[in-house]
Amino acid sequence: MATRGGGNNHRGSRTTSTDEMLETENNQMVDELAAKVSRLKGIAIDIESESKQQNKYLDGMGDEFGSSSGLLSGSAARLSQMISSGRSNRKVMCYLIAGLVGFFFIGYYALSRVLVR
Repeated sequence: MATRGGGNNHRGSRTTSTDEMLETENNQMVDELAAKVSRLKGIAIDIESESKQQNKYLDGMGDEFGSSSGLLSGSAARLSQMISSGRSNRKVMCYLIAGLVGFFFIGYYALSRVLVR
């Protein structure tokens, strides 16, 4: 019987040291998990702030495109009025078309020179 009791005490001390080792390991894992959660929280906050900035940027772009649309529609209306006015503006139309074609060729030449380098 004495050996049984002695064996239990030895087993009890082994269990205690195993429990302490497991507890230490669990504490380390908890600390690692807390660090990972903290990093994920920081990333989530960064994503939120970036998405808010991008939404503000896109809203501003929408306003800019709206104003550009107004300018283009006004220009198109003036051009349409000039075309429908008759013979008096044919000379102006020829100059306008020649200018646009010339601008296209100059732009094409400039872009081809820039892209070749």
